[in-house]
Amino acid sequence: MRSPHPPPPERSAELRRRFAEEVRSERPDLSLLCLLLGAEADGSLDETGIDAAQIELDRLAGQLPFRPGGPRSWAVSLRELLGERCGFRGSAADYQRLESSLLHSVLRRRRGLPILLSVVWMEVARRAGAHVYGVALPGHFVVGFGPEGDQVLADPFDGGRVLSGGDAELLVAGATGAPLQPSMLVPAEPLEVVVRILNNVRAWAAARPERSDVALWGVELSLLMPSHPARLRYERAQLLVQRGDFLTGASELDAYADVVEAVDESAAGRVRQQAQAARAMLN
Repeated sequence: MRSPHPPPPERSAELRRRFAEEVRSERPDLSLLCLLLGAEADGSLDETGIDAAQIELDRLAGQLPFRPGGPRSWAVSLRELLGERCGFRGSAADYQRLESSLLHSVLRRRRGLPILLSVVWMEVARRAGAHVYGVALPGHFVVGFGPEGDQVLADPFDGGRVLSGGDAELLVAGATGAPLQPSMLVPAEPLEVVVRILNNVRAWAAARPERSDVALWGVELSLLMPSHPARLRYERAQLLVQRGDFLTGASELDAYADVVEAVDESAAGRVRQQAQAARAMLN
Protein backbone atom coordinates (compact mmCIF):
# COMPACT_ATOMS: atom_id res chain seq x y z
CA MET A 1 0.00 0.00 0.00
CA ARG A 2 1.34 3.45 -0.96
CA SER A 3 2.29 5.64 2.00
CA PRO A 4 0.75 9.12 2.27
CA HIS A 5 2.55 12.07 0.73
CA PRO A 6 2.83 15.68 1.99
CA PRO A 7 0.52 18.50 0.85
CA PRO A 8 1.37 21.32 -1.59
CA PRO A 9 3.77 24.05 -0.33
CA GLU A 10 1.01 26.60 0.41
CA ARG A 11 -0.94 24.16 2.55
CA SER A 12 2.23 22.98 4.27
CA ALA A 13 3.21 26.56 5.16
CA GLU A 14 -0.18 27.19 6.78
CA LEU A 15 -0.03 23.91 8.73
CA ARG A 16 3.43 24.74 10.02
CA ARG A 17 2.35 28.23 11.05
CA ARG A 18 -0.49 26.75 13.11
CA PHE A 19 1.75 24.02 14.52
CA ALA A 20 4.37 26.58 15.64
CA GLU A 21 1.65 28.72 17.23
CA GLU A 22 0.09 25.78 19.07
CA VAL A 23 3.35 24.39 20.52
CA ARG A 24 4.00 27.82 22.04
CA SER A 25 0.53 28.25 23.49
CA GLU A 26 -0.02 28.17 27.24
CA ARG A 27 -1.84 24.83 27.07
CA PRO A 28 -0.92 22.98 23.86
CA ASP A 29 -3.74 20.86 22.45
CA LEU A 30 -2.30 17.37 21.94
CA SER A 31 -4.98 16.12 19.55
CA LEU A 32 -4.73 19.25 17.37
CA LEU A 33 -0.93 19.01 17.23
CA CYS A 34 -1.16 15.34 16.22
CA LEU A 35 -3.70 16.19 13.51
CA LEU A 36 -1.60 19.08 12.16
CA LEU A 37 1.35 16.67 12.05
CA GLY A 38 -0.88 14.20 10.23
CA ALA A 39 -1.93 16.80 7.69
CA GLU A 40 1.73 17.60 7.02
CA ALA A 41 2.26 13.90 6.30
CA ASP A 42 -0.94 13.30 4.34
CA GLY A 43 -2.02 15.86 1.77
CA SER A 44 -5.49 14.29 1.63
CA LEU A 45 -6.26 15.41 5.21
CA ASP A 46 -8.06 18.75 4.83
CA GLU A 47 -9.81 20.93 7.41
CA THR A 48 -12.96 18.87 7.14
CA GLY A 49 -10.93 15.76 7.93
CA ILE A 50 -9.27 17.42 10.93
CA ASP A 51 -12.69 18.45 12.27
CA ALA A 52 -14.03 14.93 11.65
CA ALA A 53 -11.22 13.40 13.70
CA GLN A 54 -11.96 15.71 16.63
CA ILE A 55 -15.65 14.87 16.35
CA GLU A 56 -14.81 11.16 16.42
CA LEU A 57 -12.85 11.62 19.65
CA ASP A 58 -15.86 13.47 21.10
CA ARG A 59 -18.19 10.69 19.94
CA LEU A 60 -16.09 7.99 21.57
CA ALA A 61 -15.91 9.95 24.81
CA GLY A 62 -19.69 10.19 24.80
CA GLN A 63 -19.92 6.39 24.91
CA LEU A 64 -18.08 6.11 28.23
CA PRO A 65 -20.06 5.71 31.47
CA PHE A 66 -20.49 8.94 33.39
CA ARG A 67 -17.53 9.17 35.79
CA PRO A 68 -17.14 5.40 36.34
CA GLY A 69 -15.14 5.73 39.58
CA GLY A 70 -11.48 5.56 40.56
CA PRO A 71 -8.43 5.10 38.36
CA ARG A 72 -8.94 1.35 37.84
CA SER A 73 -12.59 1.84 36.90
CA TRP A 74 -11.55 4.43 34.31
CA ALA A 75 -8.90 2.09 32.91
CA VAL A 76 -11.35 -0.79 32.68
CA SER A 77 -14.04 1.39 31.05
CA LEU A 78 -11.57 2.60 28.41
CA ARG A 79 -10.42 -0.96 27.76
CA GLU A 80 -13.98 -2.19 27.34
CA LEU A 81 -14.91 0.65 24.97
CA LEU A 82 -11.78 1.22 22.90
CA GLY A 83 -10.01 -2.11 23.12
CA GLU A 84 -12.93 -4.57 23.16
CA ARG A 85 -15.90 -2.86 21.51
CA CYS A 86 -14.03 -0.66 19.02
CA GLY A 87 -11.01 -2.90 18.41
CA PHE A 88 -8.21 -0.35 18.90
CA ARG A 89 -4.89 -2.19 19.35
CA GLY A 90 -1.50 -2.69 17.72
CA SER A 91 0.61 -5.40 16.13
CA ALA A 92 4.20 -5.82 14.99
CA ALA A 93 3.19 -4.92 11.42
CA ASP A 94 2.11 -1.45 12.53
CA TYR A 95 5.74 -0.46 13.05
CA GLN A 96 6.26 -0.71 9.27
CA ARG A 97 3.57 1.83 8.37
CA LEU A 98 3.85 5.61 8.45
CA GLU A 99 0.07 5.74 9.00
CA SER A 100 0.65 4.18 12.44
CA SER A 101 2.06 7.54 13.56
CA LEU A 102 -0.82 9.63 12.17
CA LEU A 103 -3.78 10.22 14.48
CA HIS A 104 -6.45 10.55 11.78
CA SER A 105 -5.34 7.26 10.24
CA VAL A 106 -5.19 5.50 13.61
CA LEU A 107 -8.77 6.61 14.31
CA ARG A 108 -9.87 5.20 10.95
CA ARG A 109 -7.85 1.95 10.97
CA ARG A 110 -8.00 1.41 14.75
CA ARG A 111 -4.39 0.31 14.53
CA GLY A 112 -1.21 2.22 15.39
CA LEU A 113 1.97 2.53 17.40
CA PRO A 114 1.74 2.45 21.21
CA ILE A 115 2.11 6.22 21.51
CA LEU A 116 -0.65 7.04 18.98
CA LEU A 117 -3.03 4.53 20.50
CA SER A 118 -2.20 6.13 23.85
CA VAL A 119 -3.11 9.52 22.39
CA VAL A 120 -6.52 8.10 21.47
CA TRP A 121 -6.95 6.72 25.00
CA MET A 122 -5.85 10.01 26.59
CA GLU A 123 -7.97 12.27 24.41
CA VAL A 124 -11.12 10.17 24.79
CA ALA A 125 -10.65 9.80 28.56
CA ARG A 126 -9.79 13.49 29.01
CA ARG A 127 -12.96 14.53 27.21
CA ALA A 128 -14.94 12.30 29.57
CA GLY A 129 -13.37 13.88 32.67
CA ALA A 130 -10.70 11.33 33.65
CA HIS A 131 -7.39 12.15 35.34
CA VAL A 132 -5.32 10.66 32.51
CA TYR A 133 -1.84 11.15 31.07
CA GLY A 134 0.81 9.44 28.99
CA VAL A 135 3.65 7.48 30.58
CA ALA A 136 6.80 7.18 28.46
CA LEU A 137 8.20 3.88 29.66
CA PRO A 138 11.50 3.07 27.94
CA GLY A 139 10.66 1.50 24.60
CA HIS A 140 6.89 1.39 25.17
CA PHE A 141 4.38 4.19 25.71
CA VAL A 142 1.39 3.50 27.98
CA VAL A 143 -1.40 5.45 29.68
CA GLY A 144 -1.72 6.32 33.36
CA PHE A 145 -4.86 7.04 35.37
CA GLY A 146 -5.02 8.67 38.79
CA PRO A 147 -2.52 10.44 41.07
CA GLU A 148 0.84 9.18 42.28
CA GLY A 149 0.29 6.49 44.90
CA ASP A 150 -2.99 5.43 43.31
CA GLN A 151 -1.74 5.17 39.73
CA VAL A 152 -3.12 2.57 37.33
CA LEU A 153 -1.39 1.86 34.01
CA ALA A 154 -2.99 0.52 30.84
CA ASP A 155 -1.40 -0.64 27.59
CA PRO A 156 -3.45 0.54 24.58
CA PHE A 157 -1.18 -1.40 22.18
CA ASP A 158 -2.46 -4.54 23.92
CA GLY A 159 -6.08 -3.46 23.69
CA GLY A 160 -5.96 -1.46 26.93
CA ARG A 161 -4.81 -4.31 29.20
CA VAL A 162 -4.58 -3.03 32.75
CA LEU A 163 -1.01 -3.51 33.96
CA SER A 164 0.12 -4.78 37.31
CA GLY A 165 3.36 -3.52 38.83
CA GLY A 166 5.02 -6.70 37.61
CA ASP A 167 3.76 -6.12 34.05
CA ALA A 168 5.34 -2.67 33.95
CA GLU A 169 8.60 -4.04 35.33
CA LEU A 170 8.66 -6.68 32.58
CA LEU A 171 8.08 -4.06 29.88
CA VAL A 172 10.98 -1.95 31.13
CA ALA A 173 13.28 -4.94 31.65
CA GLY A 174 12.51 -6.17 28.13
CA ALA A 175 13.38 -2.77 26.64
CA THR A 176 16.41 -1.84 28.73
CA GLY A 177 17.43 -4.79 30.91
CA ALA A 178 17.19 -2.43 33.88
CA PRO A 179 14.65 -2.29 36.72
CA LEU A 180 11.62 -0.01 36.71
CA GLN A 181 12.37 3.34 38.36
CA PRO A 182 9.76 5.70 39.87
CA SER A 183 11.01 8.46 37.55
CA MET A 184 9.81 6.37 34.58
CA LEU A 185 6.21 6.74 35.76
CA VAL A 186 6.10 10.55 35.65
CA PRO A 187 3.33 11.93 33.38
CA ALA A 188 4.56 13.00 29.94
CA GLU A 189 3.72 16.56 28.91
CA PRO A 190 1.92 17.07 25.56
CA LEU A 191 5.01 18.49 23.87
CA GLU A 192 7.07 15.52 25.06
CA VAL A 193 4.52 13.26 23.39
CA VAL A 194 4.75 15.22 20.13
CA VAL A 195 8.56 15.10 20.16
CA ARG A 196 8.44 11.35 20.62
CA ILE A 197 6.00 10.97 17.73
CA LEU A 198 8.26 13.05 15.49
CA ASN A 199 11.24 10.93 16.53
CA ASN A 200 9.28 7.85 15.45
CA VAL A 201 8.48 9.45 12.08
CA ARG A 202 12.12 10.32 11.49
CA ALA A 203 13.21 6.80 12.47
CA TRP A 204 10.68 5.35 10.00
CA ALA A 205 12.01 7.57 7.22
CA ALA A 206 15.67 6.92 8.09
CA ALA A 207 15.12 3.25 7.25
CA ARG A 208 13.65 4.25 3.87
CA PRO A 209 16.05 6.55 1.96
CA GLU A 210 13.49 6.90 -0.83
CA ARG A 211 11.23 8.74 1.64
CA SER A 212 13.58 11.64 2.37
CA ASP A 213 10.49 13.85 1.95
CA VAL A 214 9.12 12.39 5.19
CA ALA A 215 12.49 12.75 6.92
CA LEU A 216 12.61 16.42 5.89
CA TRP A 217 9.19 17.46 7.14
CA GLY A 218 9.79 15.40 10.28
CA VAL A 219 12.94 17.32 11.13
CA GLU A 220 11.43 20.67 10.10
CA LEU A 221 8.46 20.20 12.44
CA SER A 222 10.90 19.16 15.16
CA LEU A 223 12.76 22.44 14.63
CA LEU A 224 9.51 24.32 15.32
CA MET A 225 9.36 22.94 18.87
CA PRO A 226 10.25 25.50 21.58
CA SER A 227 13.23 23.38 22.61
CA HIS A 228 15.24 21.18 20.25
CA PRO A 229 18.81 19.91 19.85
CA ALA A 230 21.06 22.00 17.60
CA ARG A 231 22.05 18.86 15.71
CA LEU A 232 18.63 18.86 14.02
CA ARG A 233 19.93 21.74 11.88
CA TYR A 234 22.75 19.48 10.69
CA GLU A 235 20.27 16.71 9.94
CA ARG A 236 18.13 19.12 7.92
CA ALA A 237 21.16 20.36 5.96
CA GLN A 238 22.15 16.80 5.09
CA LEU A 239 18.64 16.04 3.90
CA LEU A 240 18.57 19.13 1.69
CA VAL A 241 21.82 18.05 0.04
CA GLN A 242 20.51 14.50 -0.34
CA ARG A 243 17.41 15.87 -2.09
CA GLY A 244 19.46 17.99 -4.50
CA ASP A 245 19.10 21.42 -2.89
CA PHE A 246 22.88 21.80 -2.75
CA LEU A 247 23.16 25.57 -2.18
CA THR A 248 20.62 25.73 0.65
CA GLY A 249 22.08 22.60 2.21
CA ALA A 250 25.61 24.02 2.01
CA SER A 251 24.47 27.28 3.59
CA GLU A 252 22.81 25.36 6.43
CA LEU A 253 25.98 23.30 6.95
CA ASP A 254 28.05 26.49 7.22
CA ALA A 255 25.57 27.93 9.74
CA TYR A 256 25.78 24.74 11.81
CA ALA A 257 29.58 24.85 11.65
CA ASP A 258 29.46 28.38 13.11
CA VAL A 259 27.53 27.01 16.09
CA VAL A 260 29.80 24.00 16.58
CA GLU A 261 33.06 25.94 16.21
CA ALA A 262 32.83 27.40 19.70
CA VAL A 263 33.07 23.93 21.27
CA ASP A 264 34.77 21.74 18.65
CA GLU A 265 36.87 23.38 15.94
CA SER A 266 37.81 20.11 14.26
CA ALA A 267 34.14 19.05 13.97
CA ALA A 268 33.29 22.48 12.54
CA GLY A 269 36.04 22.05 9.97
CA ARG A 270 34.62 18.72 8.86
CA VAL A 271 31.16 20.24 8.47
CA ARG A 272 32.60 23.09 6.36
CA GLN A 273 34.25 20.49 4.12
CA GLN A 274 30.83 18.89 3.66
CA ALA A 275 29.42 22.29 2.71
CA GLN A 276 32.19 22.75 0.16
CA ALA A 277 31.52 19.29 -1.28
CA ALA A 278 27.81 20.12 -1.58
CA ARG A 279 28.55 23.28 -3.57
CA ALA A 280 30.90 21.29 -5.82
CA MET A 281 27.98 19.06 -6.81
CA LEU A 282 26.63 21.99 -8.82
CA ASN A 283 29.60 21.86 -11.21
